Amino acid sequence: MSPESPLNDTFLNLNISSNSSDTEHYVPYKNRPETYIVPIVFAVIFVVGLLGNGTLMAIFVKHKVMRSIPNTYIISLTAGDLLVIIGTVPFVSTIYTLESWPYGEFVCKLSELLRDVSVGVTALNLVALSVDRYTAIVFPLSKQSSIHTKSLTVLLAVSIWFIAVILAIPGSYFAFILQLDLQGKIISVCYPYPEYMMPWYPRTMVLIKFLLFYTLPLLCTGIFYCLTARHLIRSSQNLVGRNHSHVKQLRARVKVAKIVLIFVVLFAISFLPSHMFLLWFYFYPNTMENYNDFWHVCKIVGYVLTFANSCMNPVALYLVSGIFRGYFQQYLFCCFSNKTLRRKHGHSLTLKTVNTTFIADTPQRRLHVTTDL
Repeated sequence: MSPESPLNDTFLNLNISSNSSDTEHYVPYKNRPETYIVPIVFAVIFVVGLLGNGTLMAIFVKHKVMRSIPNTYIISLTAGDLLVIIGTVPFVSTIYTLESWPYGEFVCKLSELLRDVSVGVTALNLVALSVDRYTAIVFPLSKQSSIHTKSLTVLLAVSIWFIAVILAIPGSYFAFILQLDLQGKIISVCYPYPEYMMPWYPRTMVLIKFLLFYTLPLLCTGIFYCLTARHLIRSSQNLVGRNHSHVKQLRARVKVAKIVLIFVVLFAISFLPSHMFLLWFYFYPNTMENYNDFWHVCKIVGYVLTFANSCMNPVALYLVSGIFRGYFQQYLFCCFSNKTLRRKHGHSLTLKTVNTTFIADTPQRRLHVTTDL
């Protein structure tokens, strides 16, 4: 999942050489460390992302009870991550390995579309999750009494995908194969900004994506989490007299909010270097003359991190959620986890309850699980 790469290194170095009248600035790809490091990193991202997100989707498909309201947005996040892992990562992983784009215009356009859709789905779902957690903690009774809450949640999740697709269409529509002549050698570059629309169009798109898919989502989630934290601080002073089930339910919802907060922090860290580079590249005067090792590393790290975000959420869920960890162990580590789980829990694996407990049949044992994380 990432914003579009402005240009590949060949085009950047071509401009540096032409501006400085020194052709020795161009470094062949075989002499660059990223040519060998980046594909290995992308291979790890692909394997972890495919297994992690694929397992999450299997959990949601096979276990109806896991399709709670907050999990609906996590399903949406997972679908977006899986989409970019399968449809984009195998192609863009070679950008720093091959000097020329070898996949043609269709894959170029498809790659731009899937990346932009995934970014939009991620950002908007995080906002929806923060609002949902605020509502669940601050107004728990009104949330439980609404019989249409689940339907509205599904409708909102579908609307998020629709908005993300609409906003991603321009990048895909205008993407094309740019032909560059480098010392008599023709280099093909997958580029989303037509030359006749320079410089206003790329600047506009970079700024819009920075605001809509980064700044505003983080601002919204920050506001709702501040409001939630204020409510929790006030509520903690009045816990005396409340029944045990109410306190337990509140703590469980706070735990879910913490998981969502982890998603938000991972999103903020993953996309910051890329947005920083894109803003500098398209708005700072004389970027070609000032393109140095710092910005080169920033571009590569930002590019990798935005795709790495597509495999981080399953890892985060495994580390902090006991229920999801149990399912991951069941599906991914079934060869050796069953004996370990039996030794620890006997023949029945009991996970923490939140609202109501139910029984889910599995080939190995009957799992006592709940609707929350």
